[in-house]
Amino acid sequence: MTYVLSREHRCALLAEAQRAELIELADACIADGAQVRVLVGPEVGCVTAQVREPVLAQRFLLGDVLACRAEVELAGHRGWAMRLGDDRLAVLAAAVLDAEAQSGRPRAADIDLLCERVASRRERQESQEWAELAPTVVEFEELT
Repeated sequence: MTYVLSREHRCALLAEAQRAELIELADACIADGAQVRVLVGPEVGCVTAQVREPVLAQRFLLGDVLACRAEVELAGHRGWAMRLGDDRLAVLAAAVLDAEAQSGRPRAADIDLLCERVASRRERQESQEWAELAPTVVEFEELT
């Protein structure tokens, strides 16, 4: 399955990627000789999580969550990332990958493959979760 990724979708998938896979690929990008400049070093803070409740589809504020963000410039392209938690190295690696993907350099295809793996992993996890929940579903019959 091939994905056509918007920057927003790519950043969301990179935010879910595993730490080790982000760092490995970012190291490969830098090893290719690209000049990286950190514009905003990894910063840890809180962001407000907003969710949509499933019945009336109304948004409400769930609460504050810990997040880390960073911004870099690589080969003249800006990269940005935000991840939940306080893993500064992983967020910096994700920002490098965002910039690399925008630059069209050779590793951009590897970043797309990483995003496909993350999306597949997410789909498998959601399917497994629904399979575990299915036996607990209560179905009502309408009496006439």
